[in-house]
Amino acid sequence: MRIIVVDDDRLVCDSLRIILGAQDGIEVCGVGSDGEQAVALWREQRPDVALLDIQMPGRDGLWAAEQILGEDAGARVVFLTTFSDDDYIARALKAGARGYLIKTDVRAIAPALEEVMAGRRVLEGKAIEDVDFSAASDGDETDARPAAFAHLTDREFEVAQLIAQGFDNKEIAAAAYMGEGTVRNHISSTLAKLGLRNRTQIAIAYLRG
Repeated sequence: MRIIVVDDDRLVCDSLRIILGAQDGIEVCGVGSDGEQAVALWREQRPDVALLDIQMPGRDGLWAAEQILGEDAGARVVFLTTFSDDDYIARALKAGARGYLIKTDVRAIAPALEEVMAGRRVLEGKAIEDVDFSAASDGDETDARPAAFAHLTDREFEVAQLIAQGFDNKEIAAAAYMGEGTVRNHISSTLAKLGLRNRTQIAIAYLRG
């Protein structure tokens, strides 16, 4: 498996090059520090997997993923994240990324990449059955409420729908005509009611129906 690693934290890149390079069957064929370098490396190396940070200076990982997947819809893009990137994860998955891994959970990265090579998605290092994140409608389908969301208020469900469409909190606030603080409150309430940990799990639950 040939991979590229792109992260603006040089220590992360160097560590992953050493750790992953020591694994049987994995070759780190390139490293970079921003979105433009990610696209250039992908075009040059045509790796099996592109492992990208989301937030980077200049062109970020989301931009790079859009460029890569726009050229090859079958490309395997996996994001390296911290929990602070949560606003971006649903959007990244909807764009076609094969999953995301937590930077600090280094031991989970190599096994997760094997799962990606086998055609599965990985969320926080755990493989799941494939979910079509592009299936989230951009329309207003408030009647099509999955059973798991039956106990949410109408506004909580509206926020959940927008999360599944890849909206961040600011965009949800604008679309739903509410303050960002109110959006956060609805998300917290939804997580508590559904027994979930983060907004990505809300999106997955919605898309699974």
